[in-house]
Amino acid sequence: MGPGHLSTPPDSPRHKLRIETVEIRPEAVVLIDQLALPHDERYVTCATWREVAARIADMTVRGAPAIGVAAAGGLALAAREAAFAHADDRPAFEAALAEAAAGLAATRPTAVNLSWAIAEMRALWQRCDAAPQECWLTLLARAREIHDDDIRRCYAIGAFGAALFAPGASILTHCNAGALATAGYGTALGVIRACHERYEGAVSVFVDETRPWLQGARLTAWELSVEGIEYSVISDGMAGHFIARGEVDGIVVGADRIAANGDTANKIGTYTLSVLAKEHGLPFYIAAPLSTVDLSIESGAEIPIEERDPGEVTHFAAQRVTPAGARARHPAFDVTPQANISAIVTEVGVLRPPFAKALRLACLEGECA
Repeated sequence: MGPGHLSTPPDSPRHKLRIETVEIRPEAVVLIDQLALPHDERYVTCATWREVAARIADMTVRGAPAIGVAAAGGLALAAREAAFAHADDRPAFEAALAEAAAGLAATRPTAVNLSWAIAEMRALWQRCDAAPQECWLTLLARAREIHDDDIRRCYAIGAFGAALFAPGASILTHCNAGALATAGYGTALGVIRACHERYEGAVSVFVDETRPWLQGARLTAWELSVEGIEYSVISDGMAGHFIARGEVDGIVVGADRIAANGDTANKIGTYTLSVLAKEHGLPFYIAAPLSTVDLSIESGAEIPIEERDPGEVTHFAAQRVTPAGARARHPAFDVTPQANISAIVTEVGVLRPPFAKALRLACLEGECA
């Protein structure tokens, strides 16, 4: 794998961005280094599940679907290692996989795609009654299926979501919910890509920079640049200004976890945008695969919110930007109440309120967490 390559299903539309966020090999998981973008396109090779876990934790790979795919690949690596170390000891083989699953699950607690992918792999190794070596190959195949399935889901989300916008639409998005946040194409950015394709370029985008990690300014802007989609980067505090002036036709964002009632956790700052949209009568859309839906929790109040290192707020590019000793808080996500959401775009269609019923029915058609 390298620059210029994307593992795309044969029935998918063409697009210019040809990177692969996660590649699952028998002996390694290869990740595009999102910390190096947009200036350098380089790849990180992880030979063990522990290295995958470290790269999830340090944001080398990020975005809920991409994290889930990477974790599936990490468990395939754990199975390979355990199969050679415990070829004749099934309890030790399963114990090694359980340790890897726990380690991967602890990296990013908010994104439910992570626990969904781990649960998919766990169910498989618990059902596998063959020798550890054969179980490893079965897990490897399932990890690759999860990868390819995510791309297909993203293309379906894009197709359904594009119908929500008219030609010439000006769309605001937050953080990065593009190819880099998934196995390919993207969720919220998949909707924007599909609009660009459907309306022959007649779409423009406002890109929130997304402090403090600048996923919008670094990653979304890079993806849109490659695709040739018109965009403007704005600081997070500017969104209200442009919305009030009537320069935004709608907002579409991704999600890291969707509760049974439709409350949605996404990158910090999303809730603020939903309030602005509601105040100004703008449609506010969530774009996410059903693997992001967690029917086990009733509302957003139960979603765990990751608190990251305050130094990520007090420092910028390794330079302190606050007074010495300044305290900071860094919740990585916030929760948007379902009442602020116009629709949830999934791979099985556009879901409208009441979301509790719509999500329950959708989960009968697709795979939810």
